Amino acid sequence: MSERTQNRAKSERRLAAQLAAQKEAEAKRRRQAWLGGLAGLAVVAVLITVFVIVGQGGDDDAAPQADATPSASAPADQPAAAPSPQLPEGADPALGTKPTVTAGTGELKKLTVTPLIKGTGPAVKAGQTITTNYVGVLYKDGQEFDSSWSRGEPASFPIGVGQVIKGWDQGLVGVTVGSRVQIDIPADLAYGENPQGGAPAGPLRFVVDVLAAQ
Repeated sequence: MSERTQNRAKSERRLAAQLAAQKEAEAKRRRQAWLGGLAGLAVVAVLITVFVIVGQGGDDDAAPQADATPSASAPADQPAAAPSPQLPEGADPALGTKPTVTAGTGELKKLTVTPLIKGTGPAVKAGQTITTNYVGVLYKDGQEFDSSWSRGEPASFPIGVGQVIKGWDQGLVGVTVGSRVQIDIPADLAYGENPQGGAPAGPLRFVVDVLAAQ
């Protein structure tokens, strides 16, 4: 083989090698571009998923806040507190709060009046109309059956003239205005052991605030 032929063969091999290298480089660039495109799509998908999750989380957080802050027109869950009564001048501020009344102990045999707060006003006289706040419970178990506090206003009635139970007529005459007294009333001075019309039976306990007498 002549030298010229050998050189031409070498040139052809170099050219073939260069062409093969170019094809390989082109294929590599295409693979990289394809992989880059897939990576870009994956990133976009992840971002969309994150935005959706965050958006849903924001909606969930907003709902409890709306429930936790009701509008001014929404009804309250708790009933409104009864307004404070008009107290006599110089009266103990404790008369503005409903007292806690508990059951009695032992057998109640006679009317018992126990001063809890001593008022400084005039003494109640028979025939006067008195204004009171009161709580009534069963003496034996302390179950409340009546209360002016639950109605939101004091009660007024004549005293000492048979318009109320005997225990009130006898127990409240002589009490000074501005006083709070506990009255334990045996059944015979209350409604009896077998009353009619749903009245409470047996001995009773009242805590009475005397707010006025005239």
